[in-house]
Amino acid sequence: MVVTKPDELGDWRRTHYSLEIVPKIDGMKVTVLGWVSSVREQGGIVFLIINDKEGTVQITVHKDKAPKSVLEKLKYLREHSSIGVRGVVKSMNKAPHGAEIVPEEIRILSRALRQPPFSLFGGRMPSLDKRLDIRSVDMRRPNVQAIFKVRHAVLTAIREFLISRGYMEVSTPKIIATATEGGAALFPLLYYDKEAFLAQSPQLYKEQLIMSFEKVFEIGPIFRAEESRTVRHLSEVVSVDVEEAFVSYEDIMKLIEQLIYYLVQILHQKCKKETMLLGHRLTIPSSTFECITYDDALKILDKKGMTVNWGEDLSTQALKALGEVMPKFYFIKDWPTSIKPFYIKPKDRKQDICEAFDFMYSSIELASGGSRVSSKRVLVKRLKEQGLKPKLFEYHLRTFDYGMPPHAGFGLGLDRLMMVFTGQENIREVTMFPRDQFRLTP
Repeated sequence: MVVTKPDELGDWRRTHYSLEIVPKIDGMKVTVLGWVSSVREQGGIVFLIINDKEGTVQITVHKDKAPKSVLEKLKYLREHSSIGVRGVVKSMNKAPHGAEIVPEEIRILSRALRQPPFSLFGGRMPSLDKRLDIRSVDMRRPNVQAIFKVRHAVLTAIREFLISRGYMEVSTPKIIATATEGGAALFPLLYYDKEAFLAQSPQLYKEQLIMSFEKVFEIGPIFRAEESRTVRHLSEVVSVDVEEAFVSYEDIMKLIEQLIYYLVQILHQKCKKETMLLGHRLTIPSSTFECITYDDALKILDKKGMTVNWGEDLSTQALKALGEVMPKFYFIKDWPTSIKPFYIKPKDRKQDICEAFDFMYSSIELASGGSRVSSKRVLVKRLKEQGLKPKLFEYHLRTFDYGMPPHAGFGLGLDRLMMVFTGQENIREVTMFPRDQFRLTP
């Protein structure tokens, strides 16, 4: 028989996932669907390993007993082909989950015409860029699947945590009229006959939403035209943004502590297999993280022989040196007002310092946040100080005429958090289809 076209799925539907092929259903007829990760012949037996979204199942073909149609299909079967198998479950200690399937019929639903330039099971890997070129196949590797299963668990847990504490999930525009934090890293676009931009942050919209809903959060993409190609920056990332009325930055820092503590607990409970496969298991942190001021950070750096002038931002090199002293989760608070966004509130008695914080893991900035300006007069002043035109922000400023409450919040980079949770050194490893200065596909 020559396979000239794929078999039809027809009326075949999955009866069991791989994890459900276990000894207690010995003798049951089942149908499994998936892709072939391994074809191995040993004597008169052919072993197929099929993967589905839950794991692997072994298909064992005895050449002297199998139907002729099954043996014919084996001649054309290659790794990565999508197939269906209908057969009988048989207990087998050495098989995954203690059982295998003896096939009565195989349907080759899509035959793989090419093989990727890497093994699913380790060995020498090509460059990350080559793997990203065929990312959907790269994600068939167990390690990569583990990363994104952890990511899914983290996303689910973030939503559970915030919703259980009374936060409402919202969605804000991603096409905006003005820059949220200045025009340095914006993607401009033509919106009909007007200039518009991809959103750098949902900041101004979530501030407006707390006037009605008090506690809101959004998990969504933000866009920054990052010119440099580093292992920690992308042009499109997912941000976890939270805003709350009638609180200060100290309250928000406590919220982040509780969130991270909860997330690490969830990883320990629900992602044991994945973290073991990745060889990276965070210890559950204490419920209170260390907190230093910007001034403290400068003193630490000075002791390490690195001088940073007051009012300067902390460079990558400075953060790396700081991370050597503080290797876990911590906060840096009370930053110079001049280097933080216009919506951050200056301290009442010392205007050159603002109620801002960065949330760190070693040298990686995971989140930034703070108390927000709730006075229209102060906000106009801050806009002018940063060289921005208040007229361009009129849509936002007018809402302050209707009683903007004191409020605070943060934006946390999910992708960087996933680097910490999975032990990856390149942000592209934890992003399904990363976008940077040089990559627009796939």
